[in-house]
Amino acid sequence: MKNSVSQVRLIPRLDIKGENLVKGINLEGFRALGDANVYAVKYYKDQADEIILNDVVASLYNRNTLHNFVRNLSNEVFVPLIVGGGIKTLNQIEYLLKSGADRVFLNSSIIENPKFLSSAVKYFGSSTIVASLEVIFFKNKYTCLSHSGREITNLELENWAKEIESRGASEILLTSVNEDGMGNGFDLNALTLLDNIVNIPIIISGGYGKPKHINSLKKIKNLSGVTISSALHYSVKDELNIKTDTSSEGNFSFFLKKTSYKNFKNIKIKNLKKMIQKNL
Repeated sequence: MKNSVSQVRLIPRLDIKGENLVKGINLEGFRALGDANVYAVKYYKDQADEIILNDVVASLYNRNTLHNFVRNLSNEVFVPLIVGGGIKTLNQIEYLLKSGADRVFLNSSIIENPKFLSSAVKYFGSSTIVASLEVIFFKNKYTCLSHSGREITNLELENWAKEIESRGASEILLTSVNEDGMGNGFDLNALTLLDNIVNIPIIISGGYGKPKHINSLKKIKNLSGVTISSALHYSVKDELNIKTDTSSEGNFSFFLKKTSYKNFKNIKIKNLKKMIQKNL
């Protein structure tokens, strides 16, 4: 069954700390992979449809540090940029848009104050605002998380998704914390549940590891985008021979306990886009 969205986009997701691209597992144990700008420019040249930029520490430290990064990157990258992390005010949204972001995504701030989502939609238009859902399967239900997956909330996926849609978000970015960085496949249970609840486009994030995982998404009618992180990042790291000090960022021992980047097969954006066009 073909989904109802005319084109499913291939969207690399860059989790950023300072100026470093970082990647972890289950949104923990972040490991520095090098200059985030280098990866973003590479993905643009390889013809990614869009790029997601996520400041992974902004919501923890009550700051947004990506303005300068976005401004500089927008002079080199000419595909839409979706930017998030620590956005709590309309002024911050305006500043990011003026800096070069095309859209923003919101999570912690709208969980704390759902009216902020309505206000953002009113001032900047629905098409500019993406609602981010970070979910974990916990006690036999999907529960929403905030602050880059570090704080569990009392919101269940079903009810919160309905409210997000009613408040005017143009799209939902669904991140499965259980599957993030694992490479075992997308969380089809969470994705199908969400797909049956809302009638707005859905970007899925977390879980890609093999080409067959793309094919598993063919029944999702509202699927609009697929984000891929680990598989692309480690392929680029190898291709460009990027050297990093793994001891300088995050909890590397945690990372090693879960999986290794060697579990990911080298993949190129052009091949992923062909798979998406063929199967979705």
